[in-house]
Amino acid sequence: MADFHQTGVITTLHRLGQLDVHRLERELLQYSSSRPIALVLPCLISELHGPGLKGIVDTLRGVNYLRQIVVSISGTDDRSGYEEMREMFDGVTTLDGKAPVLLWNSGARVQALYETLRGEGLAPISAGKGQSTWLASGYVLATDVSRVIAIHDCDIREYSRELLARLCFPTANPNLHYEFAKGYYGRVADRLYGRVTRLFVTPLLRAMKAVLGTHPLLEFLDSFRYPLAGECSMTTELARINRIPSDWGLEIGTLAEVYRNCSLKRVCQVELVENYDHRHQDLSVDDASKGLHRMVVDIASSAIRNLASYGVEFDSGFLNTLVAAYKRTAQDAIASYSDDALLNGLAFDRHEEELAVDTFTRALNAAGLGFVRDPLGMPQIPNWNRVISALPEFLDELREAVEADASESD
Repeated sequence: MADFHQTGVITTLHRLGQLDVHRLERELLQYSSSRPIALVLPCLISELHGPGLKGIVDTLRGVNYLRQIVVSISGTDDRSGYEEMREMFDGVTTLDGKAPVLLWNSGARVQALYETLRGEGLAPISAGKGQSTWLASGYVLATDVSRVIAIHDCDIREYSRELLARLCFPTANPNLHYEFAKGYYGRVADRLYGRVTRLFVTPLLRAMKAVLGTHPLLEFLDSFRYPLAGECSMTTELARINRIPSDWGLEIGTLAEVYRNCSLKRVCQVELVENYDHRHQDLSVDDASKGLHRMVVDIASSAIRNLASYGVEFDSGFLNTLVAAYKRTAQDAIASYSDDALLNGLAFDRHEEELAVDTFTRALNAAGLGFVRDPLGMPQIPNWNRVISALPEFLDELREAVEADASESD
């Protein structure tokens, strides 16, 4: 039986019946006159030769309803990297026949803009996907062409037109009235993947509910089937007012902002594909500055600080209770996943799962202690309304910088 159940406090849009991506694309093309769509692709230069980007580019050559494509490039100070990325996207065009726009985060012009932001205390504290996505969204706002922004990573190994169309449809369809849509999917191959969601985020949220009792933000976050998915779409109005983290807390921080800024009736999650594969991170058991270990510290810090903003008190005694509750909840989850894997004939290394939970427990404890020492922590990236208030010409300057970088190659 197809899964059509609605659970949690947001609407779930399932992948049901006979799939017809051509129908979705025809309707998206029809809506493009009133709800034009911009696709934002935060892309590390290291992904240029990775297993995912070429497939994404090949697929985008067959998409005809996007009004803008903005590739936000990070990780290269060399102009040759910019040119290589431009060559990679050769043949991809928008609805208006225009080539994708490349935003070079490390280029001299964009770096000068970051310096202007630093002078006003508005610059992102650290480089990363959050900064890259935020600036690309700013470029979309600066052009005032699109009304919907879709965002996804560039390391998706099984990318398809269906994934993109289903991601855009809830926010681009004017009859649905959604302001934010979060993608979800299965993460299964010969084994269960999605360790951080399975063994950290979901057990943490449920441990928090066990310790704190019912809290609206926790119910909201726990309604998402894959809260760490990098795929989402939103209206430009929401992109203008959201504050987001620049570190690995981006996805949880974004959801917390959506909760703060949107009615629950305007939020949904949408099943994109049956299964999904992308680059897998190392656990990094002994080094909290790398891999999943660092990711979990940032995610936990984001969750704790967002709850604190609603008046939840986190002292050392509470944190000790939370860490203990999390670890037991995660260990119980391992038993459930072991049974699921056994029934379906999947590989399952219980020792590796337990090792992950031990590592995530230390990360949660470190995040909690970090909050006690510094309740404010790393500031979020300011929303665009604040930037425009302080620097009224900034978006125009951003657009001019991006266009000047592109003209050097013409």
